Amino acid sequence: MTNNFKKLLLLFTIIVTISSCGNRNNYEAYFGGEITSPKSDHIYFCRNNKVIDTIKLDKNNRFFIKFDSLTPGMYSFKHEPYYQYVYFDKNDSLMVNIDTRHFDESIVFSGKGNEKNNFMMELYLANEKDRNSCFSVFDYDFDKFSKCIDSTYQKRVTYYNEEKSRLDWSNGFDFYVKARLDFSYFSKKEYYPYAHALKTGKKINNLIPNNYYEYRNEIEFNNPKLTNYTPFVRYFTTMLNNMALSKHQPYSVSEDDALEESITKLNLADSIFINEDVKNQVLNTLAFNYLLEDKNIVNHEAFLERFTELSTDNDEGNEIVRIGQAATDLKEGKKLPEIELVDSYDNPVDINNGINEKTVIFFWTSCSKSRLKDIDRKIDLLKQQYGEIDFIAINVDEDKEWKKTMKEYSLENACQLRASNFKTLKDKWAFTKINRTIVLNPDGTIKRGFANIMDSNFKQHLN
Repeated sequence: MTNNFKKLLLLFTIIVTISSCGNRNNYEAYFGGEITSPKSDHIYFCRNNKVIDTIKLDKNNRFFIKFDSLTPGMYSFKHEPYYQYVYFDKNDSLMVNIDTRHFDESIVFSGKGNEKNNFMMELYLANEKDRNSCFSVFDYDFDKFSKCIDSTYQKRVTYYNEEKSRLDWSNGFDFYVKARLDFSYFSKKEYYPYAHALKTGKKINNLIPNNYYEYRNEIEFNNPKLTNYTPFVRYFTTMLNNMALSKHQPYSVSEDDALEESITKLNLADSIFINEDVKNQVLNTLAFNYLLEDKNIVNHEAFLERFTELSTDNDEGNEIVRIGQAATDLKEGKKLPEIELVDSYDNPVDINNGINEKTVIFFWTSCSKSRLKDIDRKIDLLKQQYGEIDFIAINVDEDKEWKKTMKEYSLENACQLRASNFKTLKDKWAFTKINRTIVLNPDGTIKRGFANIMDSNFKQHLN
């Protein structure tokens, strides 16, 4: 812990103590901390995916804010591209120390309400370790798989009960931490049938006991408090995948089958989710996941036709509608819509001027430097094989971070630009993921609007 953070924590403790003594019945809350290796000059404080406040970092990369009236509940803080949850009970006040080089692992809370939030982080990290390392369990036969995940779940339930008794946390907090515990377990059960089939070639749907999915009956699918909660989002996405794939065996990766399966998911969601707001959010999530895959863009109009039939979200700002319109504007033969780009000297650049060769546009961020090295090697290979191809690298970081990274790495294989307005990039170029690649013809028209330079078959877009 840095000296600056220690001083801030001491001041914070004094403020909280004085405030608590002065008014036992208020809903005041404080939130602050320090960020090592920040990616921008601010963090977002959010609830239900909506920004409540933008908190600026000071010259020492610290932040601090007082809320005169903060409703108890689950919040999140975002330092893009990262985010994490924090729960505030009445009069809780928290500090957090963050290192973006190991964002989740570095998070430690201090202050009033710290222990329950540190427990929630501990549970999160344990679940993430499972997600990243236990893929082999899906190879197991049914009995071995069930024994393995049941054992892990029961150990965590025991620990959860011990901490709940020791800390005596609120029912509001318990709702979310128990959901995190359960949905991680439920997701494994949903994932097993189709993951096992994909990995082993053996279908086991007929071998699963009739009571295997009984836990679904206890889930509050229409509870608005769960709608934007990541453990629930991961669960219902996995559940709908499982349900849809069970109707569309054998498993397939073709574009047409992906469309059919995804429309089935929309229909399933329509039957399961009754609350209109919850249903709309679930449909948005399914649509976003579908459009995230480059190969699905070819069928996006058919998919969105069904989506708009089911969704009652008529907000003109609906992100799915924007992505669909942008995808239409990026069809082969069209010119790229104009967006705000700058070079390293901060000069504005018109992407449609100066295109004379076949051109590959890719995107990068300092958050994934290893990928940048891989792309650099791929560009060397493509230049050797195809000769006259131009490459344009578009960075999506803040200006300071972009220029700092360019000094650290030799990035001479491509023309370096930065998207100075990320929202415009998302809206006009349907930008949803960093490994997006665009291929232009020598006349500047679009040859392929959605590709990935690191795909093994990327070369087919250059012929």
